[in-house]
Amino acid sequence: MPDLADGETTRVQGSGSNQYTLKNVGGAYSCSCPAWANQSLSSERRTCKHIRAFRGDEAEQSRLGTAELAGKPVRVAKPKVDGAPEEPSEGAGPPILLAHKWEPEINLIGFWISEKLDGVRAYWDGKQFVSRLGNRFRAPAWFVEGLPAFPLDGELWGGRKKFQRTVGIVKRQDENDLWRELMFVVFDAPSHDAGFEDRIAHAKVILDVSTCKFVRVLEQERCVDHDHLKRELARVEALGGEGLMMRKPGSRYEIGRSTTLYKVKTFHDDEAIVVGYAPGQGKHKGRTGALILEMPDGTRFNAGTGLSDAERATPPPIGSLVTYRYQELSDSGVPRFPSYVGVRIDAKAPPRLSTPTVSPPATTVTKEPAISSKSAPEEPKPSPAMAVASASSGARYFELVDGSSSKFWEITLQGALFITRYGKIGSAGQKTLKEFASEAAAKSEHDKLVSEKTKKGYVAK
Repeated sequence: MPDLADGETTRVQGSGSNQYTLKNVGGAYSCSCPAWANQSLSSERRTCKHIRAFRGDEAEQSRLGTAELAGKPVRVAKPKVDGAPEEPSEGAGPPILLAHKWEPEINLIGFWISEKLDGVRAYWDGKQFVSRLGNRFRAPAWFVEGLPAFPLDGELWGGRKKFQRTVGIVKRQDENDLWRELMFVVFDAPSHDAGFEDRIAHAKVILDVSTCKFVRVLEQERCVDHDHLKRELARVEALGGEGLMMRKPGSRYEIGRSTTLYKVKTFHDDEAIVVGYAPGQGKHKGRTGALILEMPDGTRFNAGTGLSDAERATPPPIGSLVTYRYQELSDSGVPRFPSYVGVRIDAKAPPRLSTPTVSPPATTVTKEPAISSKSAPEEPKPSPAMAVASASSGARYFELVDGSSSKFWEITLQGALFITRYGKIGSAGQKTLKEFASEAAAKSEHDKLVSEKTKKGYVAK
């Protein structure tokens, strides 16, 4: 069967006179057909009949896995005492230990210190990696070779300051060679019925005799006093690390949040939902200036620091759960000096107390970067068309294919403004934003432009 090289596009014939564009960006395939665009899955997990017909069912099944494993929860066994029968739970994440945030009045002398890794939490259930939400991470066979048949708790880690890169590799479903950039760093053996020190020793003994090349056990050292804690935190943060994890000596593995485990950081971190975009100013004019984020209690704030140029052009979709860092909360409960970290793929969004409102998104789009083993760009993003469609239900897409001409035009009406995106079919195109004094004026101009485009031969898709 034919296939597309990284960054390559091709046109395929749909039903009737419709033609669609297939594209491969770093192993994530997309199609311009409505069936691909309207799926609720993340972009790298989508497929459609046109991609399957072009690549073949076998190639697509290899890329995505079976329907049960393509982004849906899998059966995960609860931690068990060695030799005891497994108790699988359907459609739930693994029963893992979670940390509390450390407060200065809590005495951590004698606790075990380790670096808090800025990666993706992964639970090895003895057969496969599973996320906190119960989704399978499709690691290549050579990556998991030699891992034992009992549970291990750890982190898929690509190095300091490489969170987005790590997420981009892990969330793909094609068992790609980029996994060579990662390590599975083990920090617990949940099923071994013993205190923390014995569980770590047990993991080291088992892994020392294994043939796995992509795993190591996280180093631990005792906290001597408060000054020792401060020095280690400063050292790790100076190297670009996220902070420290503190484990109570002799503690058992508990399910859920426990006072036997604390995270220590100069900056706090938390999760919030993207509810809109603030337009950029100055050098960011014409792009997303900041994400409008909403906390579980309904408090909203802007976070612009931390966004890359690619993310300003194609920001996380409305409704995405993202991680942000901040120094402290103001008296009114608003995070001070918030900084965007990245989209979460291993946690659920908290309940919403309000409905999202969409602010103007980016108006200039750059070409989507492809992940390659020679460079480390940002993680694959949904196509610009999908980002706009996710923000509003008013998107209309048109194409003009006439001789040597092959162009598209898209318009999204959002209240008193609309966004147009246009360019050569197969490219990311460019976006422009136009705002009006009233919704009626925006609708009138919207309808006028649609009429003009159809008269020129553009066909709705």
